[in-house]
Amino acid sequence: MGRGTAVGVSASVGGGGGLNLITGGWGRRRMWCRAKGRAMFRVPTCVLTGVGPPRVTGGHAVDRYVQIGSLTKPLTGTLLARMAETGAVRLDDPVERWLPAPPGTGITLLNLARHTSGLPRLPPGLRGRDPYAAFGPAELLRLVRGMDTVAVRPPGEEEYSNLGYAVLGAALAAAGGAGYEELLDTYVLHPAELTGVSADPAPGRRLLAPGLAGTRRRPWTMNGAILPAGGLWATPRAVAGLVVGLLVERRLGEPAVSWQTAGPLRWHNGATRDASVFAGAAEDGRWVVVHRLNGRSEDTDRAALEALRREG
Repeated sequence: MGRGTAVGVSASVGGGGGLNLITGGWGRRRMWCRAKGRAMFRVPTCVLTGVGPPRVTGGHAVDRYVQIGSLTKPLTGTLLARMAETGAVRLDDPVERWLPAPPGTGITLLNLARHTSGLPRLPPGLRGRDPYAAFGPAELLRLVRGMDTVAVRPPGEEEYSNLGYAVLGAALAAAGGAGYEELLDTYVLHPAELTGVSADPAPGRRLLAPGLAGTRRRPWTMNGAILPAGGLWATPRAVAGLVVGLLVERRLGEPAVSWQTAGPLRWHNGATRDASVFAGAAEDGRWVVVHRLNGRSEDTDRAALEALRREG
């Protein structure tokens, strides 16, 4: 769902205003990728920046819904911040205030948002070709009840955790008395005037990764308990809207702690089995969104950083 690290993100902006790339130039964009050393899959690509029209290749589309993986996390973090502003929760609320976790774990809602809860990267026991399909609310609550034994680090130490964001989403839903998607719309999407984001878009509006002989690859099922960590779908145009709205114009105030930072760049990436995305904005107002189907997520990161460098 995204690694929490982007290939080639530099901590500084060069004197000419362009973003430095640790790994060097991007080179020609890959339009095909090889899976398991045999099959060649097309790599639809969509690039949006603050300069010029969207660049769409390989059959991508700016107004079709695509999986955004861990780019869901900044929206969940923004939801936490907004609910804290209204007094619905406190950032230092222990998890057990809202969920049946053991008392005294020391894990707060802010720990979950900052990846300092000590919970593991993934929920234990995932398996199969569609690993999150069976990870529902009952499975999440089972892990919450044993959270003191599930944790792999003490609170305060960093451990990028998809499980932590699943727990955070469940806690916010319990505190808000509504489902995650309803709360997200109420506190984040509607106030920021953002559309084109959904947990379950109509099948006809989805854009799936191309397979062989004109087929489409089946996406992971991520609308269960894992949703707040990486299950949202959005159009690339909507992703551009959230970058501009939340990072550039800051319609809802200071960006949430869920965004990663590297010098003047705030960013987040995301990846599912067949989709990857990078979204970010620099302090000078430059911004970029790159979404790709098939291909390597590391290449998506590099393409985004190169596009941002060219924009400067």
